[in-house]
Amino acid sequence: MRIGEIIESRRPVFSVEFFPSKTDEGRRRLLETARELSALELDFVSVTYGAGGSTREGTVDITRALKEDLGLEVMAHLSCVGERREGLAATLDRLEELGIENIFALRGDPPRGETDFVQTEGGLGSAAELATFISENYDFAVGGACFPEVHPEAPDLDTDLTYLKTKVDAGADFLITQLFFDNRVYFDFVEAARAKGIEVPIIPGIIPVTGFAHTKRICALCDSSIPPGLESAMLAAEGDPEAEFNLGVAYAAQQSAELLAAGAPGIHFYALNKAPATRAVLGALRAARPWLAPHERAWTAGRDPVG
Repeated sequence: MRIGEIIESRRPVFSVEFFPSKTDEGRRRLLETARELSALELDFVSVTYGAGGSTREGTVDITRALKEDLGLEVMAHLSCVGERREGLAATLDRLEELGIENIFALRGDPPRGETDFVQTEGGLGSAAELATFISENYDFAVGGACFPEVHPEAPDLDTDLTYLKTKVDAGADFLITQLFFDNRVYFDFVEAARAKGIEVPIIPGIIPVTGFAHTKRICALCDSSIPPGLESAMLAAEGDPEAEFNLGVAYAAQQSAELLAAGAPGIHFYALNKAPATRAVLGALRAARPWLAPHERAWTAGRDPVG
């Protein structure tokens, strides 16, 4: 099912991002995580893409397993990095044969050790070009990434949104944000995007913090900020893994509940191929149903929180 249709019919939607592992044990753990989380009725999952063949085959393999073995709706990521048009077309052909209907079109980050994106000869230079390539040659639903705290290469929000509009005009019919921790950033971003004429659903991307040091490294890579209050609370945990985990789950649950209560179309979890934190947050959301009006939540109390 196309994700745009899922958003229209099931709102709010809940989804999880996975990344393909290079080892058999990692693949086994990923599928076990997906199996655990699928019990909470995921609306779709996504699988990241390894540029230039690094985990490209793994992306296709995991996408197939998640769809055929677990029955999940899957969105495959696709990146321009290190790819010629012929290679992109070959991957799209394989995904089409597998019955995949959704593609997440990305320019992609420079390879490790490099600072600048370099367009491959015979390849594509942007996510907008990739969205156009897909829309003109295939019948996939196309999603795109967006950056509430502004893309690291954009000089300002207005410039970033101008480019994002070209991505939407090229065929992206929903967007998923980079991770963030301050909901005001998301609300302001959506308001600015609407003023720019971007009308497609914008799903917030949330990462439950399970280890503060690791999360700080992730934030540094993607230029996401950590609010002072969250950082202070994490530092007060003094490196206690259980305290950091519990705080991270509580913060993500509260953050997600506020987003859903304010009308966000769903939550996309960056689970890092691990189930416990995302399972706890999603389970709490399914039980509390913060997207309902107060009188509706009272009416559904005591009913099956998953159904």
